[in-house]
Amino acid sequence: MRTVLIIDDNPAVGEALSLALSLRDIRALVALTPEQGMELLERERIDVVIQDMNFTADTTSGEEGIALFRAIRQRHTDLPMILLTAWTHLETAVELVKAGAADYLAKPWDDSKLLTTVENLLELSESTREVSRARNERRKRREDLQRRYELDGLVFASEAMARTLDLACQVARSEVPVLITGPNGAGKERIAAIVHANSPVKRGAFIAVNCGALPGELIEAELFGAEAGAYTGANKAREGRFELADGGTLFLDEIGNLPLSGQMKLLRVLETGQFERLGSGRTRHAKVRVLSATNADLKAMIRAGTFREDLYYRLNVIEVNLPSLADRTDDILPLAEHFLNGRAVLSDAAREALLSYSWPGNVRELKNAIERAALLAGDGRIMPDLLNLPQQAMPAIRNLDEPSRETVEAALGKADGVVSRAAQALGLSRQALYRRMERYGLVVQG
Repeated sequence: MRTVLIIDDNPAVGEALSLALSLRDIRALVALTPEQGMELLERERIDVVIQDMNFTADTTSGEEGIALFRAIRQRHTDLPMILLTAWTHLETAVELVKAGAADYLAKPWDDSKLLTTVENLLELSESTREVSRARNERRKRREDLQRRYELDGLVFASEAMARTLDLACQVARSEVPVLITGPNGAGKERIAAIVHANSPVKRGAFIAVNCGALPGELIEAELFGAEAGAYTGANKAREGRFELADGGTLFLDEIGNLPLSGQMKLLRVLETGQFERLGSGRTRHAKVRVLSATNADLKAMIRAGTFREDLYYRLNVIEVNLPSLADRTDDILPLAEHFLNGRAVLSDAAREALLSYSWPGNVRELKNAIERAALLAGDGRIMPDLLNLPQQAMPAIRNLDEPSRETVEAALGKADGVVSRAAQALGLSRQALYRRMERYGLVVQG
């Protein structure tokens, strides 16, 4: 049953509120002292707290009420709280709402307004519990992944990334080839390193080669090695990446850029473990776990005749898809904080801008933006302009000084003075609305 805890030293207040709540089928518990209130919070499942601010003869300081509020917030951070007082100072209201109060009402209260606020908060409380349960489940899953596997220090918070890592770590135990797909800059090499770190060959070398960073005529020499004189500039024999990775893992990034001649030789190595250096007829052997990655549509390339179908199925025994940063927005702020490494602090507006942007360059673009902002943040505080993002990424930032006084007054009127409802209608947090009320000289109505 939905339960509200009333903490007020006046028994008549507790009785009146209990009666009003019962008319909405809401259970009420009453505590006459802060100590009783804290005891009930430990014993009972409480959905909303209505707390008086005045427990001493000095009815204007509210010190004991403030202390109780902070004690409850410290132990029950997500519990919605309504503060009641016979006096109303806007400055105090703003400070307590910033500290987490859901709303701040003056005595004598309006029953309809208070009950509407309570019911809205009860819905919020249930929603918060669901979010908290889901968050805890995700946290436990992340902790389980980190406990069971070597994740190479990867920072993530999203469920999408947890699923990707779970699959990557499971397939790591086998020796089959793995194809890692996903957009540029998303971190495919990090996933490959994690697969290697959790594989049977983790004690061997992890050798990476970017097939898209070398001219076509040099890729084969890079992979298979070359004898002196095999091509212009080859003054001495060199080992290829397959030889260097013998007994370990070879990661082939941008595999779609491998020319057809190299694809044919790669297929042979995958099938037999045999290859020849360029300019040599001697067959060499290497036992290598091959991981590959691409942001290209290899099936379309097969249809176009630029990628071998038999090689595709050799490489793609297991596919691990790495989602774009836009598909795992829960990772944006943790990654940003990780890249900052304490060098500067993100303002609320900068955080909003980071979350509003689509990040077509993925994690690489985010890292570059944070590095630039950290270097330019002279006072150690990062504002949106330092992120150098497109203007369309910051629609809310440009309108932070809105709405106008008239708009705020109209919203409060439509919401019958309930700040939380007015804030929701304006698309603002309660804290943001209280700041505007303070700026415009609007008083909190009882």
